[in-house]
Amino acid sequence: QAQLVESGGGLVQAGGSLRLSCAASGRTFSSYAMGWFRQAPGKEREFVAGISWSGYSTYYSDSVKGRFTISRDNAKNTVYLQMNSLKPEDTAVYYCNAGPDLTIATPRSSWGQGTQVTVSS
Repeated sequence: QAQLVESGGGLVQAGGSLRLSCAASGRTFSSYAMGWFRQAPGKEREFVAGISWSGYSTYYSDSVKGRFTISRDNAKNTVYLQMNSLKPEDTAVYYCNAGPDLTIATPRSSWGQGTQVTVSS
């Protein structure tokens, strides 16, 4: 059974950086786009960033464009999210998933437990 495990979250001050990782096990997602999502308390889960299976194409939500960078290592079955210039509004639980397009409109895997990111002001 496919499993996605997110890690790398933590508490950071505004302006700081974090690097999230998402490791897939049970199957390979190398032929799928991969993406990151986040869910803040009381809000719906929202798309953050996506990367094509090759890694050549990326797509970001307007709220993180220019601050976050998504990358992947297909040999390690892992996708990353480098988050710079963090803001308090970036506070959320971050999840990853796979899908056929950059926006991961139809996620292909069940959701993992996510990793908590908390940005203090």
